Amino acid sequence: MRQDTGVDGDAQRISQLCWMFFLKIIDDQDQELELLKTDFRSPIPERLQWRAWAADPEGITGEALLTFINADLFPALKNMAPTTPRARTVRDVFEDAYNYMKSGHLMRQVINKINGIDFNNLKERQHFGDIYEQILNDLQSAGNAGEYYTPRAVTGFMVRMTDPRPGETLFDPACGTGGFLTCAIRHMRDHHVRKPHDAWMLENGLRAVEKKQLPHMLAVTNMLLHSIEDPSFIRRDNTLARPYVSWSKDERVDIVLTNPPFGGKEEDGIEANFPQHFRTRETADLFLALIIRLLKPGGRAAVVLPDGTLFGEGVKTRLKEHLMTECNLHTIVRLPNSVFRPYASIGTNLLFFEKGRPTRDIWFWEHRVPEGQKAYSMTRPIRLEHLDDCAAWWGGPKREGRVETERAWRVTAEEVKGRGYNLDIKNPHTVAEDHGDPETLLADLTAAEAEVAALRGQIKAVLAEALTR
Repeated sequence: MRQDTGVDGDAQRISQLCWMFFLKIIDDQDQELELLKTDFRSPIPERLQWRAWAADPEGITGEALLTFINADLFPALKNMAPTTPRARTVRDVFEDAYNYMKSGHLMRQVINKINGIDFNNLKERQHFGDIYEQILNDLQSAGNAGEYYTPRAVTGFMVRMTDPRPGETLFDPACGTGGFLTCAIRHMRDHHVRKPHDAWMLENGLRAVEKKQLPHMLAVTNMLLHSIEDPSFIRRDNTLARPYVSWSKDERVDIVLTNPPFGGKEEDGIEANFPQHFRTRETADLFLALIIRLLKPGGRAAVVLPDGTLFGEGVKTRLKEHLMTECNLHTIVRLPNSVFRPYASIGTNLLFFEKGRPTRDIWFWEHRVPEGQKAYSMTRPIRLEHLDDCAAWWGGPKREGRVETERAWRVTAEEVKGRGYNLDIKNPHTVAEDHGDPETLLADLTAAEAEVAALRGQIKAVLAEALTR
């Protein structure tokens, strides 16, 4: 693909690969469903199915292939009638998709490589799942596309501590490439799915929204890869574009798992969808207000938020007061700045809360980079086992037996209120580094400055003498 003149940069290459993966994966899944269900019909017309035009390695290529893709395949899929949820998924994926490749011969080579994977073979699908995970990880170095990816160690830990179960509704209002969804699916299948009805309840409890085309396509493909038959629950939309008060009681959910975009500003007018006291153009703040509303009584959430939310004032203060009044904000896990590198070097936090009763105490846990490592990086990223110590301290589903340690401390709601709802509370057990006596340091500084001034005078004298010769 790098040889093709039409594809420029990793984000375009990944987008190009993704619509091809999507068509191959959905066709393999369609063929399996045709065998298992007598009334099943693929939503894609026969002549446009992968098996019809791509499966033969000696099939159409060159200009004929490009003409078919650009003039036939894409227009038909973009304009497909949404007669079934699966058909709507296909249309939504291709709505803003684009074929970047200019060489039909190079495209045939790519298609033949993809065609070598049997997605109905569990072992091959698992191997490809690892490759796909790496592709999503690589998005971090593909410009703005990096905003779609949350390190899988972080999503895995948040899912583990929240423990979703079949029969509960789980919502990610800014799902990106679907990392929280795939982690939740794996967790439920590994721990809670015992019979076919459990699997049905798992699938029917998933909800998600993604605003942008590329991550939406990646997320839908991710669901197919994880054997989700109907990924139409991932809507292509902006969750914040809907009025806050229009979310009714029957739309409330049991669990919210999300990493909302932060640091960005919403388009003009979006803040008008929210009550006056929550109005802001800061995306993360609007999502936090909405998440509190969307939870059922007893519902629970795990949300990634930046340090700025913890110490911010104004709307942020009102939001934190609202959060602690409506919900039990029981745990904040403080992460080091390097967790999201190289996309961003910003302090982030994992907030865990349950709706229904106000906060009395907040437990903080400080996560530290492993010994022998200065920071996380692309080559040495955060791994799930790095969070095992926090999971061991957690205290199970009821968070029993928690104790203060050098990494954990507790703060009362009254203390937080007295701080003006500033949650940026540092670890009290950390011993401040001793930099020495201030008077001595000042004297040393004065002596060093005098020495520098003397050296500068000597250099000037040498230069002046050299220039007069």
